[in-house]
Amino acid sequence: MSDEWNAIGFVISSNYRVTVLRRLNEGPATPSQIAGDEDIAITHVSRALRELGERDLVELLVPENRRKGRVYGITEKGERIWEEMQSQNLAE
Repeated sequence: MSDEWNAIGFVISSNYRVTVLRRLNEGPATPSQIAGDEDIAITHVSRALRELGERDLVELLVPENRRKGRVYGITEKGERIWEEMQSQNLAE
């Protein structure tokens, strides 16, 4: 369980990570879709996606070498973390 709490602490320490994880919990999206849907700069979205990906909370759903139309989705671990954050009222 402490691994989950480490992940939750990591996510909630950044509003951008929380926002990106919330958006991907609704369904797969490209960085520009996330930026537009959530009204945040694409640079913040890209950084949050990279950081969440390093923790295995989100994943690239298209080939790594693709530059345009990079679609991201939430992983099973990401879904578990998101559900726990919601149940603890940590996903504001």
